[in-house]
Amino acid sequence: MKQAVAAFLAIGVSACASVPVQQVSLDQAARDYVRLALEIDAHEPGYVDAYYGPEEWREEARKDPRDQTALKREADRIHRALVAFKGADAGEVQRARVLAANVASARFRLDMIGGTRVHFAEEAERLFALRPQLKPLSAYDAALQRIEVLLPGPEPLAERVDAFRAKYIVPDDRLPAVMDAAIAECRKRTLVHITLPEGENFRMSMVKDKSWGAYNYYKGGNQSVIEINTDLPVLVSNALVLGCHEGYPGHHVQGIYNERAYRARGWAEFSVIPLYVPAAPLNEGGADFGVDLAFPGQERTAFERDVLFPLAGLDPAGAAPYAEFRKAMADLDGAALTVSQMYLDGVVDKPRAIELVQRYELVARDVAEKSLDFDEEYRSYVINYASGEDLVRAYVDRAGADPASRWKAYEHILSTPTLPSDLTK
Repeated sequence: MKQAVAAFLAIGVSACASVPVQQVSLDQAARDYVRLALEIDAHEPGYVDAYYGPEEWREEARKDPRDQTALKREADRIHRALVAFKGADAGEVQRARVLAANVASARFRLDMIGGTRVHFAEEAERLFALRPQLKPLSAYDAALQRIEVLLPGPEPLAERVDAFRAKYIVPDDRLPAVMDAAIAECRKRTLVHITLPEGENFRMSMVKDKSWGAYNYYKGGNQSVIEINTDLPVLVSNALVLGCHEGYPGHHVQGIYNERAYRARGWAEFSVIPLYVPAAPLNEGGADFGVDLAFPGQERTAFERDVLFPLAGLDPAGAAPYAEFRKAMADLDGAALTVSQMYLDGVVDKPRAIELVQRYELVARDVAEKSLDFDEEYRSYVINYASGEDLVRAYVDRAGADPASRWKAYEHILSTPTLPSDLTK
């Protein structure tokens, strides 16, 4: 892992080793990086996921962005300066190291905007400083057999699973109440361990025609907009996942900490959050892990049974069987990444990829098609969920079983410049 990250940080440097390095301050390099990211967003709208720095910087970037060739030169210049930077202490060295990784990622994204394509695993490593560990699909066949036993019947397994899940769909008219209760409990449990600023809040709305299931738009000022996609049915078991992932202790809390690093510490690089950045595995993985952090052991099932099932108009007796099914399904988590890699690398065509998603994620065809829509739009971004969660979970688990220690480990990721490789040390 250390060698892989070293190679990642060195990308684009060797070819320019003879170019004199202009000494700049770390704060100046950070400001230059922010302008670089904003101008990349002018070439690829949506590259910047959140921004709450000086509005005139964004206006300048939109009004008169440099061309892609000039932006590549600028990325190379900033990167060289960061690699040569000599920090006064370990904190400055780490900040420069993470910022250099961000610039290297941005530089490669510019290549991708220009049409460059590499294999799935290399793309992930160059964008996110994390190379996914992919298993062959055959490694998940035993998990399918266990689910076969759990849901016996003559129909194909995917149909049995679909029929089982159908019993847990939240009716549209009850969804707002279910989501409000789920997010409120996620927030309550997070506040026991993490202090959040007074007045922090979010606004939630239901949307359609999206490739994703939910999205948090952090707006700055400790405020977010959370959108829930209702193209496909929302299961009651997903309410806490969405509440923790998009809200507490996930993306909303992550946004608050990023903004705090910018406003309280003066770290300009935290005023901009690109979608494709080495922090993405920690953000998505940490957000996915949030539900287990906030609801350890049987607490999730108990809250679903006692609160969410009644709000959804569902029989609370179904909570325990679904928890058992959910545990069995977790053994299939990595299969989706393997299918994504096979599809995006051209190993299988789209019809075959749809079949494989249906088989190994046990979903209906329309859900499988939606999954591939996400792959096509975001490509290797998909590694950030399962691979990122594995990293965060292992890091927090090493803190022990004490809840306070586990939350402290999670908060360390939120509050410290961190690369994925740092969680393996």
